[in-house]
Amino acid sequence: MAKRPDAKSQLLREHGTLNPRPQFVSDGLFQDGEFFDPRDLLLVKYEMLRRVRLEELTVAEAAAAFGFSRPSFYQAQARFEEGGLAGLIPQRPGPRHAHKLSDEVLDYLQQQQALDELLRAPQLCQLALEKFGLSVHPRSIERALNRRIKKGR
Repeated sequence: MAKRPDAKSQLLREHGTLNPRPQFVSDGLFQDGEFFDPRDLLLVKYEMLRRVRLEELTVAEAAAAFGFSRPSFYQAQARFEEGGLAGLIPQRPGPRHAHKLSDEVLDYLQQQQALDELLRAPQLCQLALEKFGLSVHPRSIERALNRRIKKGR
């Protein structure tokens, strides 16, 4: 039977800061203290960076003690320098918006849909491919057009 996650693990997961590999954190502070929780990815990264900067641990030593690679350390360091503590919060991978569906493409698709109300997303995909050479999923077109309708365009 699978073990149910506790409330803190669930909260960390919801915020995207649950450390996927807490078992690799070997630093002494994280072994028996309640405050220093190896499941808290944000805390682990911050403490790793702090140790190198203030306690003069080498990057290799700190990365090993906190369960990271050296490249991961440098990535965390750059993000911290750029965005502070918030920079250490993991970001969702992938595009942040409909990058293929520019205003020009959506204008064209809306015009075509206005001319023929029976056109649906699969046919609009074909039109986008023929006119702009874009291969787009039908659901992406539906979402983009719905966003435009909500914005009143």
